[in-house]
Amino acid sequence: MAEMIKCVELKKFYQVGTQVVKAIRDISVTINAGEYVAIMGPSGSGKSTLMNIIGCLDTPTGGSYILNGTEVGKLEDDRLAEIRNKEIGFVFQTFNLMPRYTALENVMLPLIYAGASKEERKTRALEVLNDVGLSDRVTHKPNELSGGQRQRVALARALVNRPSIILADEPTGNLDSKTSIDIMSLFSQIHGMGNTIILVTHEEDIAKHAHRIIRLRDGEVESDEVNKEIVVAI
Repeated sequence: MAEMIKCVELKKFYQVGTQVVKAIRDISVTINAGEYVAIMGPSGSGKSTLMNIIGCLDTPTGGSYILNGTEVGKLEDDRLAEIRNKEIGFVFQTFNLMPRYTALENVMLPLIYAGASKEERKTRALEVLNDVGLSDRVTHKPNELSGGQRQRVALARALVNRPSIILADEPTGNLDSKTSIDIMSLFSQIHGMGNTIILVTHEEDIAKHAHRIIRLRDGEVESDEVNKEIVVAI
């Protein structure tokens, strides 16, 4: 598999008053195209900080971050925004849907930023909503949908630009057990279509759906292992 993400001695420090908080320090990981990786760790381990850097939502204090052969750690904000829109689909615990927009309108948003035509936006959004099983909910607003349905809309929005990477931050954190299994089944299907998936979670049972588990502690990699007990959601 081709190398997609390469972090070399990555660091992220924050100044808080007179103190320097070392959120991540000297993290070196490589993720290949098509991998399904879970990043785990307790609160304060640096997993969300690492995900923000991988997702081009933040820049490192030191070290190197290379995405598809391009050093992105020091790019300007406009270029980072372009990479986020084209290369990365985000799924968040809190769904981050626009409350006044329908499911269809929420999913179309990334295509507006990408400059797609109105017809193309609608066609593509309907396709991915169908893919996640919501073809009968396209005119519903978030407050008219269940938690699982809202997360499916968020997944459709993440997929609509055909990104190479799906970054998911605690995607089942606000869902019940049965709905969580349904969402993880969708992630498995998406991975099966060739997407690289990076899942940030503190839940062991959710991490076991991934094929590789990276554990962080105190801003460093504690372990990086192949998951030999993959859970297959049906």
